[in-house]
Amino acid sequence: MATIHTPADILQTFANIRMAPAGGGRAVHKPLLILFWLGRLQSNEPRTAAFADVEAAFKQLLTEFGTASAPATRQLPFWHLCNDAGGNIWQLESAGGIAIATQGPAPGVTWFRAEGVRAGFAPAVDALLRADQALCASLARQLLQQHFPETLQVDIATQIGLDLNEPAIVASATLPGRRRDPAFRERVLRAYEYRCCVCGFDLRIGNISAGLEAAHIQWFTADGPDVESNGMAMCSLHHKIFDLGAFTVEPANLSMVFSQNLQLGDATRSNVLSYHGAGIIRPQSAAYAPQKAYLDWHAKEVFKAPGRD
Repeated sequence: MATIHTPADILQTFANIRMAPAGGGRAVHKPLLILFWLGRLQSNEPRTAAFADVEAAFKQLLTEFGTASAPATRQLPFWHLCNDAGGNIWQLESAGGIAIATQGPAPGVTWFRAEGVRAGFAPAVDALLRADQALCASLARQLLQQHFPETLQVDIATQIGLDLNEPAIVASATLPGRRRDPAFRERVLRAYEYRCCVCGFDLRIGNISAGLEAAHIQWFTADGPDVESNGMAMCSLHHKIFDLGAFTVEPANLSMVFSQNLQLGDATRSNVLSYHGAGIIRPQSAAYAPQKAYLDWHAKEVFKAPGRD
């Protein structure tokens, strides 16, 4: 897109930013950086900021919601986002305000600090977003829905300080990807006989299962399919911490392994860690059992390694 003039241009441009890696891997750097900057914009911060001034906060965001390796490469989206949409959405500048050409591989973190590099939305994009809070909120919701599961969207917005309460604007983007299968949840819950595969929670009110959800093992937003072998029935608590990488499931014996990164009080420790090393409650048919490929994806892309002994 050569120019960006309207809210529709904004939403469609950001829907089509280039992502890596392909093939089901999680690409969180760019979406989290854009969301982080939208939070700054909503707080009326200046258009640009020095990398050194925002580095720690962005690293923490990657630590909590990215892959295990994401924090170590926190400078990459600052560099590569400049090359999206013909260079019309993001800019890097020297400490003196001179535009930096971003050709070739990204320099290391030390270079960004030493050069006093500043970053921010391009002026036209910044002006459109700053003048239209509904557009800003709509773009944030679009990015969250496109790249993260529902269990994490509110937490990400809260940590960044994003206000998502503005009404949606009429303009909308055509998002790449597939449509969700509305029957996925019911099929997964039935496969696990309407109980959490971790703790056995099975509360029903009449014919309605309360607090029970179908968790994708490989996230739908990362090309995970809506099939029973890529789903596990979990209560809302275990679904949430599964998506946060607090635990994963071993393919060999379907036992649960919890992360060493958990911070637990005494009461929580005895409850949560009682499942460490235990097997999940298996589905009623072996055909529905979690597939190794999806569990391997979760262990690599979501689980906060290392695991406990």
